Amino acid sequence: MDIVKTTLGEPVNAGYIQDPHRPVLCYAHRQPRGYRVRRHRHPRGQIVWAVEGAIRVITDTASWIVPPTHAVWIPGNQRHQVATLTDASAGYLYIDPSACAELPDTAQVLEVTALMRELALRVLHYEKPLREQTALPAAEQQSLQLTISLLLNELAQLRPAPLFLPSAKDRRLHKVMHTLVREPGNNQKLDTLAQGSGASIRTLERLFKKETGMSFQQWRTRLKLLESINRLVEGESSAAIAHSLGYRSSSAFVAAFRRHFGVPPQSFIRGQSTP
Repeated sequence: MDIVKTTLGEPVNAGYIQDPHRPVLCYAHRQPRGYRVRRHRHPRGQIVWAVEGAIRVITDTASWIVPPTHAVWIPGNQRHQVATLTDASAGYLYIDPSACAELPDTAQVLEVTALMRELALRVLHYEKPLREQTALPAAEQQSLQLTISLLLNELAQLRPAPLFLPSAKDRRLHKVMHTLVREPGNNQKLDTLAQGSGASIRTLERLFKKETGMSFQQWRTRLKLLESINRLVEGESSAAIAHSLGYRSSSAFVAAFRRHFGVPPQSFIRGQSTP
């Protein structure tokens, strides 16, 4: 899947610097809605975090929506693209290969803890000194090194979250997916969507299972719920989201959201764990 339209930016240099003496480099930037960075890869692993707003991360096999309560981990040398779904304050942490041993070897969304948030914000504050290797007072340098060590330890403890949407390689399946990504409120049945795809409904059902590990209905439900997160971040009500995404009612949307994420929509966005 690709991002529709808009401003295309270049990846920053921090991801390409290999230096075990600088285990974490970072970049913080306020980015407008629709801004995207071209597809790229770099040796350093990367944490993509929307301090405010919402960001989409795309790899060759999946895409993720990232609200402020979550972050995406991308292992080194994995091709990816980042785009803003809203005006967003983005925080990027680049982890040297020498410091990645305890981090996952696959891309995934991680739940942001209060501790991770505070540690990451403190490291992001030192973006320029870390990049330019500016000498800091001894006590401040020691404090920063301790913060980085604690941050790496906390990142290794973060729990994964089901905020990814598998993509497809088969062009027939991709046509169906692309239609639904453009129109997430589309409730047409698979036999209707199959028309013009070049595949029968039975073939598409088999391809969904083979390429995504999900049934068609499971994939479409995941798409709708991920799109709802983007709209929740933008401040839309559950009633408005339910209507635009084709749910029968607001309560049907809230129930589906709770079944998937374990909490109601507003609690999820606030990062709470109310039952």
